[in-house]
Amino acid sequence: MTSKGRTPQVPKGAGSATGHGACTATWRRRALTVGAEEEYLLVDPLTRQLRPEAPKVVNEAAAELGERVTTEITCYQVEARTDPHTSLAAFADQIHAMRRAVVRAAARHGLRVVSSGTPVLPQPHPIAVTEGPRYARSVAMFGALDDEQTICACHLHIGIPDLDLALQVSNHLRSRLPQLIALAANSPYWQGRDTGYASWRTLAWARWPAAGPPPHFDSTAHFDALVEDLTGTGTIMDRGGLYWDIRPSHHVPTLEIRAFDATPTAADTVLLAAVTRALVATALTDIEAGRPAFRPPSSLLRTACWRAARDGLTGDAVDLHARRLQPATTLIERMLDDLHPALAHHGDLDTVTAGWARLRTLGNGAERQRAAHRHRDSPADVVDALMQAVDAADQARP
Repeated sequence: MTSKGRTPQVPKGAGSATGHGACTATWRRRALTVGAEEEYLLVDPLTRQLRPEAPKVVNEAAAELGERVTTEITCYQVEARTDPHTSLAAFADQIHAMRRAVVRAAARHGLRVVSSGTPVLPQPHPIAVTEGPRYARSVAMFGALDDEQTICACHLHIGIPDLDLALQVSNHLRSRLPQLIALAANSPYWQGRDTGYASWRTLAWARWPAAGPPPHFDSTAHFDALVEDLTGTGTIMDRGGLYWDIRPSHHVPTLEIRAFDATPTAADTVLLAAVTRALVATALTDIEAGRPAFRPPSSLLRTACWRAARDGLTGDAVDLHARRLQPATTLIERMLDDLHPALAHHGDLDTVTAGWARLRTLGNGAERQRAAHRHRDSPADVVDALMQAVDAADQARP
């Protein structure tokens, strides 16, 4: 990724829906880049409550991270981002270093860092919104929707500067969203209670007018016309307000996958990055071969995403091909089998194999949060476990 001010450069002629054989062949011969944006919550280590100190912590962390750390819409959140990497090992090193820098900056202000899709304890009211014209405009435009934006995500960016090709890849990835949501689910608690969902953040985010699974796009002209309609009707402020789970980034030349809750550990982010890059590489192979994207009915895809957000890895999931329920782990293992060639090509197969084995043993973030709660029926224990998971970045790497 590059700085947020950059606009993706789209090659001339990238307006058709077909004709990318040579382009996709080029992608297959080299490693795709991967980058991440992670959002964290700041909490008081004694009360475990959110603290509105993000501007101070960001200023402190900027000494190490520069422009790669910034504020978010609320003063309880810090966002940090990596550079683009072709090496997953280098990406992992930077995720660890990034987390260490934010943890140290927060500690200098007597705070701790949590990486969860939602805060565990009830959030303060009124919400402390970060100063700035864009955030003020958002609050005026969307009202109470912004009251619940203390939710945090992990956004992964795969380098595809060609807009037409990025949209084709998006078409191929849409049907994989339920599995990605289940893998990353890490937000079972909201306002101090168990919501009954593994990823409550997914449900909260879906309330926005341009959120959830993206449409299937016929061409760049189709995409541009829809963006124009959404902005012209006041549905979104600008292209940055496209909150779909997959979108061409509006500020860097990448395809951005946004279906993930903030992950409890750096290892979780690395696993998701490897899987996501393999999904994109596999889609590029299919596009080159002329294989059309699987196109489930939008209503069924939305249902499958809802089910994934509810059950995570522990229950059943919607098999979009068979249109019936299957164990969520079965569908994920089927997906990983499909990704085997792309994972091997990028040298990520061992990482994903080990990471998936770890999730099968320990559970995803939602399961780990609930396990922490079961010891004493204490939400405070959940916050403590989340703080310790982020602090582990200091212990895991020099």
